[in-house]
Formats: sequence, C-alpha cells, structure tokens
Amino acid sequence: MSRLKIGVVGAGKIFRGSHVPGWASHPDAELTALCDIDRECAETLAVQLGVARVYTDYREMLEQEELDAVDICTPNVLHSEVAIAALEHGQHVFCEKPDAISPEEAQRMADAASSSGKLLMAMRNNRFTPAARFLKAYIDSGAMGEIYTGRAGWVRRRGIPGRGGWFTNKAMSGGGPLIDLGVHMIDLAVWLMGNPRPVAVSGAAYAKFADSALSDAEDSAFGNVLEGGVFDVEDLATGFIRFDNGATLQIEFSWASNVEEGLKFVELRGTQAGCSLKNGDLKLMTEIGHVLCDIVPRFPAGGLAPHAEHIHHFIECVLGREKPVNDPEGGVDMIRILSAIYESAARGAEVRLD
Repeated sequence: MSRLKIGVVGAGKIFRGSHVPGWASHPDAELTALCDIDRECAETLAVQLGVARVYTDYREMLEQEELDAVDICTPNVLHSEVAIAALEHGQHVFCEKPDAISPEEAQRMADAASSSGKLLMAMRNNRFTPAARFLKAYIDSGAMGEIYTGRAGWVRRRGIPGRGGWFTNKAMSGGGPLIDLGVHMIDLAVWLMGNPRPVAVSGAAYAKFADSALSDAEDSAFGNVLEGGVFDVEDLATGFIRFDNGATLQIEFSWASNVEEGLKFVELRGTQAGCSLKNGDLKLMTEIGHVLCDIVPRFPAGGLAPHAEHIHHFIECVLGREKPVNDPEGGVDMIRILSAIYESAARGAEVRLD
C-alpha cells in the first residue's frame, strides 16, 4: 500500500515542534508539500524533512498536488478557509486548535466535511496522554459514579505569546487565553464527563497585562513579537458552564496573572470518586472499606508525545483502522461555548445555548 501524501499549510513553530514528529514517525504517511507565506522558512524546513515541493499559496498547492490529507497550522482566522478548500478538493483535514474563530465558521467546516465524505479532525492532544486515557477508561467503567461538577483551567504567571502579532489580534486569533488554552482543557473535561451538551454559560474577561513584557514561561516564544502591534484580547478569562444533564464546570484561563505558579488542571467530582489532573499528575480520591483513600497511578515513561499520538490516530482513522475520538460537531459545540463565554463577558449576563 502506498503511503498517504500529506500537504502542510503553515510551517511555523507548532508544526515544526509538535506535528512533524507525528507525521515522520508513522510508516503510512509522508510529507509531500509545504506551504507557508515565508518561502525561505518553508524551503529551509523542506530541505530538513526531505519534502520535494514548497508553495506560498495554499490554493496553488491544493490544485497542483495529489494529496490525501492536509495539515493546517496557520493563524486561527485561516483554519476554516483552508479546511473548507481542502475538503472541497477531496482531501482529509487535520487542523490545529481551535477549530475556527466563530461557531458559524466551525459549522461551515463540519458541513463541508459531511458533504465531501472526508475526515475533518481538530487537534485534541490532551486526550492522548497516558493519564487522560487511563482516567477516561476509569470513568467509563462507572468507578467515579455520577460526575456532577468540576473545575478546569490553565493559568500562567507571565506567558503571553507573540505580543502584538496575530496571537493578540482578535481579528486573527478570535481571542486570548480562552480560545488559545481553553479549547484544550474544556475539551478534556467535557470529554471525561461523557460529552454532555452545554446549555448555558456565564463568563468574565480581563486585559491587565498588555503593557508588560515580563515572561517566565517558554510559551511566550510562540508567535512573533511585533512592537507597536495590536493587543485587543483578554489576558484572563473565567467562567461557568451548565450542561443538559445538570452537571457544571468552572473554568479559568490566563496568559498572565499574579499567581504563585503556572497550573494546567482538570478536577472532577463524582458520587463514587473524584479526580485531580494537575500539570500531568493524576490523583484519584475515593473510599475503600469506609476509609478515605487517595490513589496515585504511575505510568511508564517513553512513548510518543500527545500531539504525535493524535496525528497517528488521525492517520489510522483515514485508513479505516480506528474510529475518530473527536468529530466536527463536537468542534462546533466547543466554539459555541467559547463564543458564548465572550458574549457573556461583554454583556455581563448568562448566555443560553439551548
């Protein structure tokens, strides 16, 4: 069987650091073409990866290449445009998060995938850590009972990416840490909770560190700093989500805030047990024989990084060997949640989704 031919749109840091290992390590896929508006960057990377052809216009790549799938690693505003074009050309699509910058665009992507019969999958790498996979199986076994509430967040002390560039420009990014980081941990929490449907949200957003250049996180290296550029997004967002089954989720996401340390977390509370996943470390809180117990699972070291694991899953799904762990309609729900939280923050009132 010939290998899947993959075209890439966007050859920046997220592709180089997180996507390349996934494509390069799977025997049934090969990177065939790279597209980036920075030709020199794309040509340099193409030489390193042994990719034959480079483009600066994704439309030209789609027309000239016989691709099986396209990997999208562009600024957020282009996700839907490129994805829909690739799907209409008959190519499967793997897209970096967020799926899109508006629910309408996310729905257009989902509709294009349905019409084309091709697979559309957005990055959900946090579902692919050993701890998350174990926890999902534990919850699905019924060991936690009814999960009725939880907390999820990703807070940084100082970690604003690409200040002044596309990350902090709402027209390009769709927002700040809520859409950048929130898509990760809200998705993970909702997936672990069994994918209940969101029915209402309430949120608040703040921008207090636009003039601060301090950094204590490597995440600041994402994107290019542009002196005098636009900074019209939040640097912290909080919120509350209600689901159709009565469950609730508190959320908090920041690029910069005066906290003791950075923290990435999901905490869920069930009638039989609770769980805490903090910075990758999992703890289960339950009772055994009328004694309260904390259980700390230990996972083997090694293996692929979660981004690469998800790319392998995508390839296996394209080849019909696995069923997708996430789908376009789930992506629409995610962007509806994020959009409604922004709306609630602007209005100062709860927003209904049902």
